[in-house]
Amino acid sequence: MAGVVNRSFVADDGPVPDNKTNTSTATNGSAPVAADGTVDTTSTGSGEREKWDNGVEFLLSCIAMSVGLGNVWKFPSTAFRNGGGAFVIPYMIVLLIVGRPVYYLEMVMGQFSSRGSVKVYDVSPVMRGIGVGQMIAMSIVISYYAATIAVAIRYFAASFSGELPWATCDPSWTDVNCINSSDITAKSSIINSTLPVKTSAELYYTRAVTGEDFLVGDEIGLPEWKLGLCLLFIWVCMTFMLIKGIKGSGKISYFLALFPYVVMLFFAIYAFTLEGAMDGLLYFIKPEWDQLLNPTVWKEAVSQCFFSLSICFGGVIAYSSFNNFSNNIYRDAMIISWLDTFTSLLSGAIVFAIIGHLGFITNETDYAKVVYPGSGLTFITYPDAIAKFEHVPNLFALLFFFMLFVLGIGSNTGIITSVVTAIRDEFPQLQNWKVVLTISVLGFSTGFLFITPASSRLIDYVDYYGVTYVTLTLAVAELFCFCWMYGVDRICRDIEFMLAIQTSILWRVCWKYITPTVILLILIITFITGGKPAGFADEYHALGWCIYALAVLPLPLWGMYVVARQPKGTIWKKLVSASQPLPEWGPENLALKKKYDDYIDDIRCAGSRNVIQRFFTGRVKTYSVNV
Repeated sequence: MAGVVNRSFVADDGPVPDNKTNTSTATNGSAPVAADGTVDTTSTGSGEREKWDNGVEFLLSCIAMSVGLGNVWKFPSTAFRNGGGAFVIPYMIVLLIVGRPVYYLEMVMGQFSSRGSVKVYDVSPVMRGIGVGQMIAMSIVISYYAATIAVAIRYFAASFSGELPWATCDPSWTDVNCINSSDITAKSSIINSTLPVKTSAELYYTRAVTGEDFLVGDEIGLPEWKLGLCLLFIWVCMTFMLIKGIKGSGKISYFLALFPYVVMLFFAIYAFTLEGAMDGLLYFIKPEWDQLLNPTVWKEAVSQCFFSLSICFGGVIAYSSFNNFSNNIYRDAMIISWLDTFTSLLSGAIVFAIIGHLGFITNETDYAKVVYPGSGLTFITYPDAIAKFEHVPNLFALLFFFMLFVLGIGSNTGIITSVVTAIRDEFPQLQNWKVVLTISVLGFSTGFLFITPASSRLIDYVDYYGVTYVTLTLAVAELFCFCWMYGVDRICRDIEFMLAIQTSILWRVCWKYITPTVILLILIITFITGGKPAGFADEYHALGWCIYALAVLPLPLWGMYVVARQPKGTIWKKLVSASQPLPEWGPENLALKKKYDDYIDDIRCAGSRNVIQRFFTGRVKTYSVNV
């Protein structure tokens, strides 16, 4: 989909100017310029942001951010809820036409401009409200994501018990027919009972961990103190990881990105050898072609794609903004997007293999009666399955919940980094540790809301109104801003200047037409068919739409503010002026910025003779920018 071009390409308007000067340093505080005309950015000018120590740290940090609970928990849950194989094909198609194009686009915009998720909209100041809205959505995710990790730590600590505490029933659970999760035959003896039948794993989660079963009506309840300690532990860990900026988080990314794969491969070897596992795998990979016409499945596929790749949240832009200017992000985007797909499919295969095994040992072919999706898949179904393992169930429990901890930390670190970056881009005088500490205190405080007995309902509620709708809405605006207001031709021109890569017609068509259209259609379908979160009165749903408005309103309000500040003229002229890139838009390094401005001037001088050529190849002339 892309090809490498020679940076000494000669445009129709004449030869490339000779850049081989003897200048050893650049003026105006820019980086030194070598004798061959290339820019040396090892010595940066004043005000330039810190960089990743190497490309591997950036790649692994992006993997740690993108490959998380969305792959290990949400993908199998969504696939199960949508019929297994009926979901996989739409998901793969959406990844190709939505996920990968958006991921690559956000990497390009972040690395080219060295700006975070808010300041990147210097490309079109009237649209800066997009970044503000995404930062609000990210702040919501930070709070409940950390609380979810706290539950995983609670289970991890409980796994050190001599016997898994959720494997057998507590004697006090007398109001239900409790069956031991470790007992594979107990169901058959209580089928005719008039009392409800629940497993010990489910009761342990709803009574011993969250206390959800003890709620009455719309009560929220008080936070559970053990979960509070786990939440504190999570935030202390993330604070120490982030307090030194990307230098600290980059080093630990080696572990955060690689360890989960060791555990998943370990689980895969075990799960695929279980009796009945092949039946579950067949259910996972066998397509149901009629479901391709079901709009709900496509809506779920797009939502899952956004969640698993962490696109349109600002994190990808923030991480890319710390790259060296010529880092090969095309390669990185392809590696990360395909690895994310592989991780989702591997996680799905493991889960469905375990489900097939549970169906075999309980003599149940209807898998909907064996497990149920949602939050229970992580903290009820997995523990129930692990309790049935014949060999070292404690070891499997420790590995699994520690893996959830690592995955959650990696993803949440990326989200927090994007918020820190956005704040420090606007207020560079603020020290990094002060911003991180403030976010940690606020995140820990608001996180108490999500470790209450009503946490499952509250997470669904804020995710529905404050994340899902907000992300889809702002994704449409983001693509409109980058691909229509700034323009695909300009993006391809910037890519060639930065990477010496021609952008193929396939990427261009996706960015300009296919990807925005698909996301807009999914947003419309979501508004029409989306159901309200259960367990809340109508007045609470009105509050939910206020949360949505809080995140989306910065877009029109900021736009009106920027337009009003433009020089005198008609409204249309002010709007056009506010939509144009700021004069400082471009590479952060001053010497590179000068070369980039010259590059743009040469393209303009080429005139209409190169219009057709630029549409298909995006190039007229390139410059030597070895960085």
